[in-house]
Amino acid sequence: MFISAVLVNFAGLSLLAQDSTNFPTLGKIVRLDPRLDDLLPKDAKLEVITSGFTWCEGPTWNKKGGFLLFSEIPSNTVKKWEEGVGVSDYLHPSGYTGVEDYGSEPGSNGLYYDPEGRLISCEHGDRRVSILSPGGGKRTLVDNYQGKRFNSPNDLTMNSKGDLYFTDPPYGLPQRWEDPRRELEFCGIYLLRANGELVLLNDEMVRPNGIGLSPDEKTLYVAQSHISAPVIMAYPVKKDGTIGKGRVVFDATPFKEEGRKGMPDGLEVDQEGNIWASCPEGIYIITPDGDLLGRLETGEATSNCAWGNDGSMLYITADTYVLRIQTKVTGLGF
Repeated sequence: MFISAVLVNFAGLSLLAQDSTNFPTLGKIVRLDPRLDDLLPKDAKLEVITSGFTWCEGPTWNKKGGFLLFSEIPSNTVKKWEEGVGVSDYLHPSGYTGVEDYGSEPGSNGLYYDPEGRLISCEHGDRRVSILSPGGGKRTLVDNYQGKRFNSPNDLTMNSKGDLYFTDPPYGLPQRWEDPRRELEFCGIYLLRANGELVLLNDEMVRPNGIGLSPDEKTLYVAQSHISAPVIMAYPVKKDGTIGKGRVVFDATPFKEEGRKGMPDGLEVDQEGNIWASCPEGIYIITPDGDLLGRLETGEATSNCAWGNDGSMLYITADTYVLRIQTKVTGLGF
């Protein structure tokens, strides 16, 4: 086991409106396999680019504008971060447009830019997947399965055909699984085809969450955020986009048993097929065969990640923080 630590020099500093490029660092890098050296520079460090939020999620990079968006779910807001400028509100409300209180996590969660530069959002409070057109408003892509409203769409990814894959756990409902507003008796993994057809792919995962595709689009990865089975599943993708029987590609149970905060959550895949997955207190780098190469330990419940800049910078949302780290690989979509 090879461990290289990044010293913590973060001291409660709020970076909400900073315009500095001299960022503090947080956490450490744990190197478990020499193969990680091909993916991560020896001097890589976790930089805190902004902080002071309640719970951050769903980062996504705007290629044309050169900025990062992320969901601040409790405040029902999408935030924008731009290097040298700092953070500003980008979209409010982001996931709930009602007038009554809707619990502690009403906002958007997973965010994704389609090839046309339109922002697609998984919305907790409005219980839908929406799309925001440049210069225009939102429209609903889908908000129900067979007439029953979704629980709270969580995360999404898109294939090269323009088909959307997304998950629907109950975390955005005010009382979660016990909420009387829940209409479905399961938490689904769905395929929304480009022609508008909705397909239920799987209703067996207890709490499906983060989702991503392999570079050849022949494998769908889905993280499960549940203490009974905190795992990342790999499903073979058929020619019609549906999935076959899954296998566990990574089991985070031993790390939960150590008392680490958080569960398997959002994930990204690089162009070499490695999975960069939010797991207890960090981002775990996992090969397609399930080998754990190393961990980017934040020390916090870590929710999600996204590739940005030229595709080699990984942005990470971890509780109140947004971080980034330079890698030696390029993420899918770049």
